[in-house]
Amino acid sequence: MNKISPSIEDALAGIEDGMAVMIGGFGGAGAPIELIHALVDIYKKTGSPGSLTVINNNAGNGAVGIAAMIYAGMVAKMVCSFPRSSDPKAFTDKYLAGEIGLELVPQGTLAERIRAGGAGIPAFYTPSSFGTDVAEGKPVAEFEGRSYVQERWLKADVALIKAELADRKGNLTYRKAARNFSPLMAMAAKTTIVQASRIVEPGEIDPEHIVTPGIFVNRIVEVSDPQQEEAMLREGAN
Repeated sequence: MNKISPSIEDALAGIEDGMAVMIGGFGGAGAPIELIHALVDIYKKTGSPGSLTVINNNAGNGAVGIAAMIYAGMVAKMVCSFPRSSDPKAFTDKYLAGEIGLELVPQGTLAERIRAGGAGIPAFYTPSSFGTDVAEGKPVAEFEGRSYVQERWLKADVALIKAELADRKGNLTYRKAARNFSPLMAMAAKTTIVQASRIVEPGEIDPEHIVTPGIFVNRIVEVSDPQQEEAMLREGAN
C-alpha cells in the first residue's frame, strides 16, 4: 500500500510510445510541471516516450509544460478545448506544419467524457456541439424536441496530476482551483502518477477532506516547492 516512488524518474517509468496521457491543469492551475519536464528530459535522453496523445484543457503556453512536450516532438495529437493561449506558438507551428493532430472538444464535454471514462459509461448525449463541425459524423438523437450529439468516453493509459497533500496510500487533496480536471483524470487512467507538495502518513488527512481516494492512485512523488507555469513564463523560461 506504500505508493511513494523514490524519484520522479521512477514514478514515470513505464510510459511508452503511443500512449494516451491525461495531464491535469487549467492553464497553470494544477499543472504538474515537474512531472511534465522530467518526462521531457527522459525523452531527450532516450527518444521515448514519443507519439503521445495528450489530453488536457489546452495545448500549452510559451515553452513550458505541455508546450515543452510539443517543442520536443513527443506529442502526436492533442485532445483539448483551447488550442490557443496567450502564447500558443509551440502548438500552432506544429499544427500548421501538419506535424501534430488536434481533436477539439467543448470544455464541458471534455470533462464529461473523462468522467464517463472513469465511471464506465461508454457514451452520452449533449447538445453542446450540435450543428457545428465538431459534431460532424457523430450520431444525433432527439430528446424532448431538442437535438443532442452522442459523445464517447475518454480514457487514458496514464494520468499525470498535481496534488496538495497525499498520504502514502494515495489519498489526495488539492489546492483550490488546482483541483479542476485532476480527480476525473485519476479515475479515467489505467495508471495515475501524482506529484504532491507534501506526503503525510495515513490518517493525517481528514477523511472528509479527501477528494481522490487512493484506489485511483498508483504512484506518488513529493515535490515540496512546485513550479508555477505563469511564474515561469514571466521569467522567460524556455
